[in-house]
Amino acid sequence: MTAPTIDYSFPHRWQAEVLAARPAILPARHFVYPRQAEEVERGALEVMIRPGAPDTVRRCGGTSETAPTPGAPGLASETWDRFLATCALGFRDPVVPTGIWSAPRPEETCVVSGGYAYIIDTTAPERFTMIAYRPVLEVRPAVAEGVLLFVGNRSILAWGRGGQAWESEILSDEGVTITGIEAGILHGLGWELRTDKETPFALEMRTGLRFPSAGVSARY
Repeated sequence: MTAPTIDYSFPHRWQAEVLAARPAILPARHFVYPRQAEEVERGALEVMIRPGAPDTVRRCGGTSETAPTPGAPGLASETWDRFLATCALGFRDPVVPTGIWSAPRPEETCVVSGGYAYIIDTTAPERFTMIAYRPVLEVRPAVAEGVLLFVGNRSILAWGRGGQAWESEILSDEGVTITGIEAGILHGLGWELRTDKETPFALEMRTGLRFPSAGVSARY
């Protein structure tokens, strides 16, 4: 099995560890994502998460700030209680991602298990969102734009500090490739069934709206 990806591109206020197997003794707090998943026993990703940590919260650019001390005024003790996140497996294909990504909101973590992506609020683990794509084919942080991108077979979804920021129109009949992000513009390729060719596209990163095809062609 390919080692899980660990990506801390965004600042984060939690620690997470991918476990080799579910602990024999479960912690006091155990959450299953999605709820009542029939397939959860089939190779689920087990992640131990501790909210409110690490001791330093990494900022973009390499500097850091000190995180609150456990038991400090205004910080509920339960915020520091670890919990086990059992995330149902999507697909065993090594092409789809598995791992942990920090998210635009520091208290949220993104756990991906075989292409099934879960955004979990570490301060209230019962609150989560499962990204609609089945599967997610790529997770890409766009830190400058403040969004975490999820690439599906036909479109792209952006997740920001306030939740879903936008979802693109259909960009491909089968398979989307991001080729780069430059000056607030996302460039990529989508396969067109009619022509059996990859067609370039460009999206405005703030809104996810597609630029006219003439402008896209001019870049390539």
